[in-house]
Order: sequence, then structure tokens, then C-alpha cells
Amino acid sequence: MEGLKMNSWRFIQEALESLSTNKLRTGLTMLGIVIGVAAVVAMTAIGQGASSSITSSIESMGTNLIYVSRAWENANPQALTLADAEAIIESGGAPHVMAVAPSVSTTRTVVYGDDSISTTINGVTPDYATVRNTSVSTGRFINDDDIDAKSTVAVLGSDVVEELFGSDVGVVGQKIRIGNMLYEVIGLLESSGSSSMGSSADNQIIVPITTAFSRLIARSNANNEVNMISVSAVSSDSTDAAISEITSILRSRHDISSDEDDDFNIMSMESMAEAATSITGVLTVFLGGIAAISLLVGGIGIMNIMLVSVIERTKEIGLRKAVGAKNSDILLQFMVESLIIGLVGGVLGVALAWVLTIVIKNIAAASSFNLTPVITFGSVLLAMGFSVGVGLVFGIYPANRASKLEPVEALRSE
Repeated sequence: MEGLKMNSWRFIQEALESLSTNKLRTGLTMLGIVIGVAAVVAMTAIGQGASSSITSSIESMGTNLIYVSRAWENANPQALTLADAEAIIESGGAPHVMAVAPSVSTTRTVVYGDDSISTTINGVTPDYATVRNTSVSTGRFINDDDIDAKSTVAVLGSDVVEELFGSDVGVVGQKIRIGNMLYEVIGLLESSGSSSMGSSADNQIIVPITTAFSRLIARSNANNEVNMISVSAVSSDSTDAAISEITSILRSRHDISSDEDDDFNIMSMESMAEAATSITGVLTVFLGGIAAISLLVGGIGIMNIMLVSVIERTKEIGLRKAVGAKNSDILLQFMVESLIIGLVGGVLGVALAWVLTIVIKNIAAASSFNLTPVITFGSVLLAMGFSVGVGLVFGIYPANRASKLEPVEALRSE
């Protein structure tokens, strides 16, 4: 055992000495492995970070959240109305539904003093705050009195506040102009922060849905049509049951006999999270696969350089064989050199990937985008294993060629 250890250490020493005799060539050979490993680990980390960011953004809205919208892909779909939303919560046919929040949207120019912006105006009910997990940082949200009185009041998103007022200090109580009417600011929404899902929640103004119907939406909307019905299930486990109940109620109201004729779409946040995770997973594998090609290029570089090394060291090989070195010794000598290039290149590649992820995170933060690349142990292990494997595979041919050189012919070569 001791002899084996000493023999192995001798091979490593000789390999290091051989590689250090031409540092520039060794470094350039290793560069392909470094770039390949860094690309694989960094791309995987970005994919993992994007997946985590999307999933957390979706889950922050609540995994029990369900969206019901009009199926525009169907021919002449029947519109969703305020009455549809009321039927879901009031009919008694949806025990797994906790709350319903219909909403109607439009885009208007909003003016305060000399400043103006074009933004989304959402007409909502008080339950919107509960269903959509929305809260105010200052002031209050829309209440039942606002709905009944069709009050000209508004709750502003943080981006709107920044654009119109420059600061959130003293904004509550101010009046903004939407169309020909003045609206009193009664509350400011908490910032949702920039994320992979975007920051549209911060770039909106919320008004009572009755006010939106009477003052902002086209007069032809006599049936109180809504753009979206947001539904909160009793729990995330009861989401599927709630979807089934909603489907049954809407089919009954819209006189639909089969799912092929549905003029509405229902999607849960849970299914959106699963779809997003699946998509980002495929993209991560795809990007990692493309990055792995550079590892193969690095492997070819190792083989080329080792072949050159065999030619340059022909006399050395002949001399070692002449004094008793076996074919296996020569084979191991060149194999160890290839493995060292692959191993050291892999370590440096992981270090470079770590630096790259920090740079990418800072760039994303500077661009107001929430992305935190995640380097996992599995991706590091895979990249390192692949780099060592590349060194081993592409080092076999040069090592085998060196081991088969005849001593006399090797010593005779110039």
C-alpha cells in the first residue's frame, strides 16, 4: 500500500513538472476547460435563480389563487359579468371558494399638477385586497361605502406615486385627475418590488368597481362586463375542487353543455407555478447543454496538446523505456497529466462561475430585476465530473500512443 502511494505521488510530481515546463501552453489548454465549466455552472445557476424567482413571485400571490377570464380563442365567447362573480360566491354551489373579486381594467392618462402618466386603472371590490394579497402602506383600501356611493377615490401603486409626486410623503388626501373627474387619493399600495413577474402591480391605480363602470368604462357596458374574476380557494389543497365548482356554475349560467364549448378560461397560480418551473427547467438544461459544448472543445484542445507533447518528448519516452519503464508507466504518466489539466481547469471554472453569478446578480439588481443565481452542489459536481471525464477521455489516445513507442525508434528520433 505504501509503495502504491509513493508510486502515485511520483506520477503526480512528474506530471506537474512536465506541465510546468511550458506554463503558457498548459494555461491555454486549460482555458477551454475553465470556460466550459464556468459556462455550465453559471448557466445552471441562472436557470435555478430564474426558476426560484418566478416561483416565489407566483407563490407570494397565494397558491390558492384562481383566475377566471374570457376565452377569446372561442368564437363569440360570452363575456364574464359582475353577476357571474356574485353567483360564484352567493349561489352556495362553491363551498371550497373563500372569496371572489371581479375586476375591470382600462388605461387612462392621470394628471397631478404639471405631471401626467398613462397607467392602468383597475376597478375592484373590497375583497380584491384579500384575494390578491394586496395591502396598503399608507391610508386605506376601497371599502363597501365607496362601492355603494360610486366614490371618486383612488389607491395608488408605488410607481405611480413616484412618477406623479416624487415621494410618498403627504400623498394621501391629494387629488388627481382621471378624465374629467378629480379623485381623492385614499391609500398607497405596498410596493411589490421588481421581479421576474414584472412590477405591474406597482404601476396601477385602484378605484371602486362601480366608479369604473359609471365613469371610466364605455357606456355600452350595460351588463357590467368584467375583465377578470379572481377567486380565492379555502386552501391550496382545495384549489382543484374550487375550480370544478366554478366551472359548473359558469357553465350553468352560460348555457354550456360540454368543456369543448367553454367560453371562459380558469387557471390557478399553482398550475402557473408548475408550468413556469417546467419551462425554466427545460431552458436550464438547454443552456447547460449548449455550454457543455465548450467543454468538448476544451477536451479536443487537451488531446491536441498532449499529442504535441508526445512528439516533443519522444526521446524522453524512449530513454525511460530503455531504463525499464513499462508501457503502463508511460500510459499513466500522460493520463495523469490530462487529468490534472481537467481537474484544475474544473476548479478554476467553478471559481469563475461564482464570480460571474455575483456580477450577474449585481447587474440584475442595478436593472431593478430580482434574480439571484443559485449554484447548487449537484451542478458543481456534474461540471467537475464532466471536466475530469473530458480530460480522461481525450487524454487516452495521446497516452496510448506514447506508451506504444518502441524504445529504439524513440531514441533514434530527432
